[in-house]
Amino acid sequence: MATHKTYLVISAVGADHPGLVNDLSRSILEHGCNIEDSRMTVLGGEFAAILLVEGKWNTLAKVENALPELQRSLDLTLVCKRTGARAQGEGKLPYAVDVIAMDHPGIVNNLAGFFAERRINIEDMATTTYAAAHTGTPMFAVHMTVGIPADTHIATLREEFMDYCDGLNLDAVLEPQKA
Repeated sequence: MATHKTYLVISAVGADHPGLVNDLSRSILEHGCNIEDSRMTVLGGEFAAILLVEGKWNTLAKVENALPELQRSLDLTLVCKRTGARAQGEGKLPYAVDVIAMDHPGIVNNLAGFFAERRINIEDMATTTYAAAHTGTPMFAVHMTVGIPADTHIATLREEFMDYCDGLNLDAVLEPQKA
């Protein structure tokens, strides 16, 4: 018999320092829970994380109760919310989107608008800026995972996307997500 998993999403933001991930993950483990999925990075001088913590309802309550002290001791802003398991098999095909361009305002908004107009969900996104080799030109890179409805004609979507990106001077790739 399958057990019903319960989850807590925790977001954390605060000044970065060594040992932060160790202390945060230790507290979750000590309260009988497990980090099932996470994204952690340093943005500017700030540590930022989103964690999907799995546990029994009572162990998640222990983590929730420990958050104010953890927030104080680690000098983090912590926000949490209970959630359930993600619905599986929604008839969506996972595709990877990679875009590189000279940095300028509006790239993320333009890409988000393209997919929103087609009712395609952006499921994961990471962006970064960097200086181009040799020239130092400010560059912007986006990596996304999108969920494309199974009844979408992929060749048509890919052609529309490539034309859209060409019009914005964005170098782009849309391909099936690799496992």
